[in-house]
Amino acid sequence: MIKINLENTFEATYVSSNFDQYIFESQLKNNKIVQLKVKFTNIADSLLPNVYNLAFGPFDSTGKINDSINLKHQDSNKVFSTIILFSIIFLKDNPHATIGIDGSDDIRANLYHRMFRYNYKDLQDFIVIIGVDWYVRLLRNGTIELDIDGLAFFKPKPEPFNLQRKSSDLYRYYMFNLNHNF
Repeated sequence: MIKINLENTFEATYVSSNFDQYIFESQLKNNKIVQLKVKFTNIADSLLPNVYNLAFGPFDSTGKINDSINLKHQDSNKVFSTIILFSIIFLKDNPHATIGIDGSDDIRANLYHRMFRYNYKDLQDFIVIIGVDWYVRLLRNGTIELDIDGLAFFKPKPEPFNLQRKSSDLYRYYMFNLNHNF
């Protein structure tokens, strides 16, 4: 289980001027040091305005983030605490933004779900956690709303993170923004 502790984080070796990119180093269980990049990118979706997708991971051969690799960190708690801390710094600089994180597979989505659920009480003073499911609107005539290609028009349905929701019923997307009382 990931335990977030904002006082036990790695120091950034790089921070962009607008706080949307960070680089830090983590030691793996095999003692190798790996550079990890954290990047926030506006998803530019009219249905989720001001949402910035959080991507993190090591660099691939082209210098981009490889978020599908499975690394064995010596201190996963410290890695995720660092990512959450950088997220809070980004949000403090962009107070109207929301950060979204999408598990690239069910294993990662399950990890994020459990991490937010397990750390909810410790994080609630800093961030507001939101779960997002997708829905298709049923029209009055009994049909469903379609997009311009004639396919079902899925829309996001954000809701407060449900602590009782089980890992077998994962959200499709996880978001969080600043608790403005912080």
